[in-house]
Amino acid sequence: MLKTSLTGNLKFCLMRAPFGGLGIRTEIVDGSLMIAQVRYFSQLEKASRPHNELEKIAKEQIESYFDNPHSPFDLPIKNQGSIFQQRVWSKIQSIPVGQTITYGDLATQIKSAPRAVGGACAANYYPLIIPCHRVISKVDVGGFMGEANGPYLRIKQWLIRHEQEI
Repeated sequence: MLKTSLTGNLKFCLMRAPFGGLGIRTEIVDGSLMIAQVRYFSQLEKASRPHNELEKIAKEQIESYFDNPHSPFDLPIKNQGSIFQQRVWSKIQSIPVGQTITYGDLATQIKSAPRAVGGACAANYYPLIIPCHRVISKVDVGGFMGEANGPYLRIKQWLIRHEQEI
């Protein structure tokens, strides 16, 4: 189930989005402030202010994306995930705005399997920045963030429509 509240002691900058909301979390890694996670929320009761300058910049870049999906992201992100996940995420970042690729086609490009690509997409710490919503199934948009239906899938559908409108 998509969580609409924060868990534990993790502090997110919460912002409204056309599909509900999202959270931005930063961490200091090796002395540098980096984006540690972007998280979608189907509902957001209350937005919050950025806790630091990087969250402010990330929020501004995300708002620019909502205005124009061709707005680029230029944010330092924490190096996370397995080598395989990083390979998938790197390939995903090369998919142009407004275009999609199937899990199978992406898997063929990196000599893997569609399910493995789907697993890497589900594990993505940085949705929007690493646009895993651009990876779809061969018959429909497929799942999103580990769900076959529900709130995440509606967010994926919104993102695809948003990018194809312009």
